[in-house]
Amino acid sequence: MKSTVETLSPTRVRLEIEVPFAELEPSLKKAYREIGSQVVIPGFRRGKVPTAVIDQRVGRGAVLNEAVQEVIPTQILAAVREHEVKTLGRPEVEITEFADGQPLKFTAEVDVRPEITLPDLSEIQVTVDALVVSEEDVDEQLKGLRDRFATLKTVERAALVGDFVQIDLVATVDGEEVPGGSATNISHEVGSGQLVPGLDDVLAGMSAGESTTFTTQLVGGDFEGRDAEVSVTVKSVKDKQLPPVDDEFAQLASEFDTLDELKDDLRTRLTRVKRMEQLYSARDLALKAVIEATEVPAPEGVVKDEVESRKESMNDQLQRIGASFEDYLSTEGKTEEEMDAELNEAAVEGVKVQLVLDTLADAESIQVSDDEFGHEIVHRAQRAGVGPQQYYDQLVQAGVAGAVFGDVRRGKALGVVLERVKIVDSEGTALSLDDLRGPVDEHEGHDHGDHEGHNH
Repeated sequence: MKSTVETLSPTRVRLEIEVPFAELEPSLKKAYREIGSQVVIPGFRRGKVPTAVIDQRVGRGAVLNEAVQEVIPTQILAAVREHEVKTLGRPEVEITEFADGQPLKFTAEVDVRPEITLPDLSEIQVTVDALVVSEEDVDEQLKGLRDRFATLKTVERAALVGDFVQIDLVATVDGEEVPGGSATNISHEVGSGQLVPGLDDVLAGMSAGESTTFTTQLVGGDFEGRDAEVSVTVKSVKDKQLPPVDDEFAQLASEFDTLDELKDDLRTRLTRVKRMEQLYSARDLALKAVIEATEVPAPEGVVKDEVESRKESMNDQLQRIGASFEDYLSTEGKTEEEMDAELNEAAVEGVKVQLVLDTLADAESIQVSDDEFGHEIVHRAQRAGVGPQQYYDQLVQAGVAGAVFGDVRRGKALGVVLERVKIVDSEGTALSLDDLRGPVDEHEGHDHGDHEGHNH
């Protein structure tokens, strides 16, 4: 095999590869064996068909094509190693010359990792918001707890915003009942906006036993975009009664004996959440600053593949909830071109981050231990709801185990970035990575509300 490499751009090369016909012989024999095991020819046992018969029945060209398709990836890999090319993404292959008995000549254009000169990380400074936990923040958490332990009591009066009503609904268009547009005994909080638009406007002021109609525009189904007449009947009105905020409430809602102890714990938890927000903010700002300081070019082919991957993932998620991409665009008020532009921008940013972190990982000779890789596999398997070994086997079968390994390595490189850049808050206080990670909360895991509902 002979090969040359031509640089097309800082992020793309073209490999020209020539393979003597003699080097195709092993793949040619393998192609004959595989085709011979698949075809059924009277008078011959499966797998025992002579090559001359396969040439006659299937065609020598089909055998040659299968051999070529098998040999191309291995020859590309050999050329990449010979020229020490750091490839990214999938190559685009073009066969330029090939005939039976003659050398195979082809080109392979592929994106490569550009040469990146990293800045001095210690000279980069990022500013995050100062950590402030106010009494209003604590009170908001208490309010959420009180809502969880609220009780509903039937009242003989008109409904007010914040009340819960039990209602029946019937929607019609031109006198025809809308499929799926009827429901009975629905519990609904007045003012929550959880059901059809316009409903809360008419419910406020209605009492049990009263009915009314209003017009709303349907947002789905066969009558999407049409105006519907909705009849609503109130069955009952219930007042949400919140427990008093005192020591007894603290004992009801947590493991603490006093309200002050509960507030202190809420304050500690809020502090930890806000520390995590500072950490994520520092991460995003630091990566952005490093990318700007290095002027990283983004390989077009890799970006294109990333956009397609993100779009496919989005479509899969939409299908799982019974929606289409067109529905999503309509809901977001965006055109497909605008969505593609957003996905492309996000993909470019993501690819640049990977390139910077990979370069840093190489420069720092960052390694990933078996334990670190195994921990990541266990973590991802838990999120996927499958066993670690099954998850790992799926990764290997899909050929993406290496990508997970790369993610772990980049995570360690990101830790190096956050250790070396200067992080200050808006009040000028210097923060270390340990400051942002914060102490381990001894009460972590106690169940008294959703104070940590930040899904980063």
